[in-house]
Amino acid sequence: MTPARDPIRLFGTTFQNPILLAAGTAGFGRELADVVDLERLGGIVTKSVSPAPRAGHPPPRVAEFAAGMLNAVGLANPGLEVAAERELPWLARHTRRARVLVSVVGGTVDEFVTVVRRLDAHDVVTAFELNVSCPNTSRGGEEFSADQRILSDLVARCREAGTKPLIVKLPPVLPDLPGAVLAAERAGADGVALVNTLPGTLYREGGVARGRESRLGFGQGGVSGPALLPAGVLATRRARERTDLPIIGVGGVCTIDDVYQYLAAGANLVAVGTAGLAHPRLPERLAARWNRGG
Repeated sequence: MTPARDPIRLFGTTFQNPILLAAGTAGFGRELADVVDLERLGGIVTKSVSPAPRAGHPPPRVAEFAAGMLNAVGLANPGLEVAAERELPWLARHTRRARVLVSVVGGTVDEFVTVVRRLDAHDVVTAFELNVSCPNTSRGGEEFSADQRILSDLVARCREAGTKPLIVKLPPVLPDLPGAVLAAERAGADGVALVNTLPGTLYREGGVARGRESRLGFGQGGVSGPALLPAGVLATRRARERTDLPIIGVGGVCTIDDVYQYLAAGANLVAVGTAGLAHPRLPERLAARWNRGG
């Protein structure tokens, strides 16, 4: 009989295994509750929460290709008050072993601060993941992470606004990724998530003849799925060479070997995103494989 693995101790608590549901792919948990046993996972990262509701981008919002998927959902979410009054109480009732990390997004630093301050008192929240790097927003999405001074200010102000651990989610396209990690750490970050999606676009079949019409309503989006795995693993290794902060590896995870790729590069936890959209029970199966030592 394989001995039980020790829990993973991070962010002032324990994770029963390293498998998380990545932000944006599992809603607030209730959307998958009839399909996935959330309590078998290490945790869930919620859909990004902004102060006001966001309708998101026009359809089509996703486009599959041979090595993954493009998405331009546009950070659609019900807004801060619905998250506080409806979604987090549901998670508090339905998660005891799985940890809840809340993704936070805003158009300004003040908006990030507003969300952190409002949700910090919820006991179900283990940590906040600051989404400073979504590539399918109107201003490109990296404005909060590309400039280390802005990033430092954002993290520092969120640190003042609440007591929960802060995890900064960074993109794979920064010219100085280790520098951004260190800037976040100096400003008070408690961890980093690597990586967000990679900017990209594709045209419809026969695109030239049809005026180069994009397959996405927004015109561009984020590349996720297997194509993102090597970029995420490299970013994790580069960050681990410079910091001792906890790292959540995310991007392209489809198999237990992909999980071990991130762990070998220095990640402490691993989040599953796009693969879980295609196969909702996959994260649960990966957690079971981990528990068995497989």
